[in-house]
Amino acid sequence: MKLKKGDTVVVIAGKDKGTEGEIVHVFPDDNKVIVNGVNRVKKHSKPNRVNQQGGIIDRDMPIHASNVMLVHKGKPTRVGYQFQNGTKVRIAKRSGEVIS
Repeated sequence: MKLKKGDTVVVIAGKDKGTEGEIVHVFPDDNKVIVNGVNRVKKHSKPNRVNQQGGIIDRDMPIHASNVMLVHKGKPTRVGYQFQNGTKVRIAKRSGEVIS
């Protein structure tokens, strides 16, 4: 998977198209990511020891990685790999620069 936790991405498809956010969690087996503020749903929870009151909570749900694109220097770009000095680094296809 070419995306990592902490990357800033923009949604390119779906109900939240055009929304930018930071990746909070990555699920490489399912090829999905959780982006902060994207794909929010309301979840009904029963009262329990952690949440004494229960009620309706907002929660970010996973979105498929193909529906998001990495933002590098304010512009969406695809991600590629190159070997530099024997190490594999991510590069932005748009500019050819190394992504930190």
